[in-house]
Amino acid sequence: MNSSSPSTAHLPEGLLAEAPCHADRAFVTLVSNPDYLPGAEALLRSLRLTGTGADLVVMHRGLQPEHLDRLRQLGARLIAADLLPTSEAFDLAHARDALHSRAAFTRGGKPDFHTPLDNFVKLRLWQLDYDRCAFIDADAIVLRPVDKLFDMPEFCAAPNVYDGLDGFHRMNSGVFTARPDPATFRAMMGHLDRPGVFWRRTDQTFLQDFFPDWHGLSINHNLLQYVWMQMPGLWSWDDIRILHFQYEKPWQDHDKADRLRPLIDLWRTIAAGGPMPDLSALPGPSA
Repeated sequence: MNSSSPSTAHLPEGLLAEAPCHADRAFVTLVSNPDYLPGAEALLRSLRLTGTGADLVVMHRGLQPEHLDRLRQLGARLIAADLLPTSEAFDLAHARDALHSRAAFTRGGKPDFHTPLDNFVKLRLWQLDYDRCAFIDADAIVLRPVDKLFDMPEFCAAPNVYDGLDGFHRMNSGVFTARPDPATFRAMMGHLDRPGVFWRRTDQTFLQDFFPDWHGLSINHNLLQYVWMQMPGLWSWDDIRILHFQYEKPWQDHDKADRLRPLIDLWRTIAAGGPMPDLSALPGPSA
């Protein structure tokens, strides 16, 4: 374990933990506004169902005490996280309206509560008091044990595959491995905010650029929900470890809900505190 003792929670400026770490490895997610709470709660429940002994960490911004209590009751270690100390020009370029007008999302619908600038807070994983971390987006659920992620190299991520084979050339930052280190974080900050820089898909584009030789996880470690509709031949309930609800969220009403109903029903079972269903008995996608 890193230098933090069991009775202290010393973290760098920009992070404030309410409790010390209990393990040297952690699954980490980010909740940047209350609209992501349902997702984070379902993710925490799903991780508990796997029997992991790793810490479950929620980095958070903009939450009220009652929101934090909901996460605390699920065993989360809560760490308040500030936005990164980026320049005004960087912040303006990556604000929601500016980014969406310059690089609109055309393949799916981002919810109104999506705030692109908050995505860069993920980089604070490299400031945490753990030896190894695995990040999982708060709109994902874990269906099978994934502790083996901690033994994989830095930096690992799955490809961004959901509507075509070209996605195998890009990574998706909804799941990735990290080994916290102050030197790595300093190097990231030096690379992140430079004159004229624009990260089209925020943290995702940045991380692929910073780790150009990223190690590829299988798509089953970050299976994107659109695969169900657009690439059904890649879907196998027997192999999926992490299911990621990119774009529209399963706790929202949206125009694709009927097409994604089995996935949403699975998410709602876990979110309600139910046991993990027999995945092999679930229906497959329509060809």
